Amino acid sequence: MNAKSIIILTAGLIATSIMATLAAQPPKMKMSTDIPASITAPDTVSTSIGTLDFFDGVPTDKTVATVYEYLDRSRAVNVFINSIPMMSMYTLREGQASVGADASHKICIWDNLMDSTTLLLTGNTSTMYAVGFLDLLKDGPTVIDLPPGMLGILDDMAFRYMTDLGVAGPDKGKGGKYLVLPPGYKGDVPQGYFVVPSKTSGVWVFMRGYLDKTLPLEKAIPAASANIRNNLKVYAFTAKTNPPPMEFFNVSGKEMNTILPNDDSFFEKLHDLIQGEPDDYLGSEAKGMMAAIGIEKGKPFNPDARMQKILTDAAAIGNAATRAISFFPREAGNLIYGDDSAWMMAYASKNTAFEKNGAYNLDARALFHFGYICVSPAMAVTVAGKGSDYGLIALDSERRPLNGSKTYKLHLPPDPPVKDFWALTLYDTQTRSQLQTDQQFPTLGSQTEGVKKNADGSYDIYFAPQPPKGKEGNWLQTIPGKSWWLALRMYGPLQPWIDLTWRPGEIELVK
Repeated sequence: MNAKSIIILTAGLIATSIMATLAAQPPKMKMSTDIPASITAPDTVSTSIGTLDFFDGVPTDKTVATVYEYLDRSRAVNVFINSIPMMSMYTLREGQASVGADASHKICIWDNLMDSTTLLLTGNTSTMYAVGFLDLLKDGPTVIDLPPGMLGILDDMAFRYMTDLGVAGPDKGKGGKYLVLPPGYKGDVPQGYFVVPSKTSGVWVFMRGYLDKTLPLEKAIPAASANIRNNLKVYAFTAKTNPPPMEFFNVSGKEMNTILPNDDSFFEKLHDLIQGEPDDYLGSEAKGMMAAIGIEKGKPFNPDARMQKILTDAAAIGNAATRAISFFPREAGNLIYGDDSAWMMAYASKNTAFEKNGAYNLDARALFHFGYICVSPAMAVTVAGKGSDYGLIALDSERRPLNGSKTYKLHLPPDPPVKDFWALTLYDTQTRSQLQTDQQFPTLGSQTEGVKKNADGSYDIYFAPQPPKGKEGNWLQTIPGKSWWLALRMYGPLQPWIDLTWRPGEIELVK
């Protein structure tokens, strides 16, 4: 074919294309205005979920299916991430019930402190835990007769703060009777109680008994246990004249799983949770999002094969998203010392309502509830010489995940600024619970026998499968093939910790 023929053929093809385009366009009518392209849908558009096709703005069958697939998956991911607080509360209740604490007068207590056998988010080894649950739907108004010398919190089934108990609460550590009222309670309220209304039927009762610092540990631990066992009372108000005897379950060294699931059983448990709570428990937005994927109060949850596949996918994505948020946060409020350090805090900007500029800080809320428990403003108010504060770290100085096969060193500058004591505890990156090693308590600190200071008052702490020679007292064991992360607890933190003039070193790989 010569050049002239090619030109003629090309011109013909162009003309045919123009004619086809004109024929595809609707005729110009008398009643016509110019329509902006921004308010129309093109016949074909490429997106991250595939090519979407339309006939004059009406999606094709394939596009309809693609879009609904995306909507169902994205809503399920949204439900997964935003429901982590309430699902953490649900699995706390499940775990406690599994060892017998299935009524308000039944309490789990760690008589010999908590070791790594218990699967519980970031539990510590230094205070005595005692926990229970109220069932206001079953029992109605319920009394908590709290002993003196306690520190605790009431959180509802959305993991929202209700009140502090003990030292930070209205009883000021002297003990007293709290009366917890069910949602929408309209009855009489008696005098002589610290009255706490609840928005949910379930209420978590979290308590800590601090160990008497004037006693040796072998006496302080049983004394703290006896104070709780002999004095704590929980009962329905209607049974106040003849309350049932308290039952305590010693779970020190016993298996108990309180960790929320990462798979599609998350959605089944979420459906079960909302059945026993008030209809307005969720709020209309969350309620609508759950309903869109088949989770509704008073209705069965029976996803078909297509929806089950979507929920499985959404749980995997939601789990991955939450772990990304937890280990590599992009929220500046979670970074204690800024971008040049891997040290984090659990409450972004120490805001226990998870708010930022008047809006929910969604990443901050997910990070906290995936890894931690106990919501109270008292947990984020640092007063020199009182309470406790925390630093958390999961990456080395080069921002790499910590590898249990390798040896690392953490340098603590001279004279850690605490009135009481400091402690380092290792946690499992999978369960966010204490790391299970050959060491019963994966913790060491200023109260640990054998920990040695450097000549200048600083400390070098080592993390490795085996202790470096001569460093046995300053060593925490790690596990080849597993990662780990670390919490530094400062009990009675002093001003240099609060104003950041004293700061721990980064975790350095020992080569």
